[in-house]
Amino acid sequence: MKGEYYPIRDGYGKALLQLGKDNSLVIVLDADLAKSTRSDWFAEAYPERFIDVGIAEQNMVGIAAGLATCGQIPFITTYGVFVAGRAFDQLRNTVCYSNLNVKVVGSHGGISVGPDGGTHQAIEDIALMNVLPNMQVFSPVDAIEAYQISLYASKVKSPVFIRLAREATEIICDSDYIFKPGKMSYLSKGNDAFILFHGTIGVECVKAANYLKQIGLEVSVVNCSSIKPFDEYEMLDIAKKDKPIFIVEEHLQAGGLASIVSTFLSKNYPIKLNYINLGDCFGESGSPDELLTKYNLSAEKIAEFIQSEIYN
Repeated sequence: MKGEYYPIRDGYGKALLQLGKDNSLVIVLDADLAKSTRSDWFAEAYPERFIDVGIAEQNMVGIAAGLATCGQIPFITTYGVFVAGRAFDQLRNTVCYSNLNVKVVGSHGGISVGPDGGTHQAIEDIALMNVLPNMQVFSPVDAIEAYQISLYASKVKSPVFIRLAREATEIICDSDYIFKPGKMSYLSKGNDAFILFHGTIGVECVKAANYLKQIGLEVSVVNCSSIKPFDEYEMLDIAKKDKPIFIVEEHLQAGGLASIVSTFLSKNYPIKLNYINLGDCFGESGSPDELLTKYNLSAEKIAEFIQSEIYN
């Protein structure tokens, strides 16, 4: 499967089918986007445990909270920009305040949503979910990791947020990869610099590392899919190597991985960091490739920036 292209949400859909088979307490709710989120796979196999609430994200969170108090394990799914934004109050005051066992899956994260434009591109979802006490936050790199994180989410008794993406992206995890919450994983290792990322932008980071290798730069590409809990031990070890660190993400600079790393290192090991992200602006309509290039998140743009920073 490695090297093939699959939508990351397919991994989530497959995980739901497995959970439906293994755990009768799992129930799935969707907000009129079941085909887009792949929760329709669960609906077809287990219709008695699927609820489509319609375009009513706040109500969906409230229903899920009620189900959780009755011992169910609800997975709620819609576009990340809707569930993290429109239903923030319900997630904060109902789910997280009471530490209810609700799993929140925000699909179509980042600018790679493409033509749907800025209104549908979740670029602040990590920030919003990360600030909530009790919420665990994950941003898988591909369908394999999305599958494993979804299974993990069903086992931990805590609110969980999982960020998914729209486009089919390359599988870069090995078939025997094992997700470990609170741990980073290395996709490549080099001594000249570190690229830290979360989500499907990892494919571009790996390609960028290959471009840099052709000009003699060996970089480590580090998957930070476990955003909360965050791997502070490994982060400190990376910082102490005193090599350039580049943080790449399809997210605003404020509140994303860049902010998380900056906050931690400012207290424990202050060093210079380099950011490649959306800065402080909304996305716009365009093909995923066009948008990644425009916002300097394509492999070529990432490689160019890293090269310029190291050699200048």
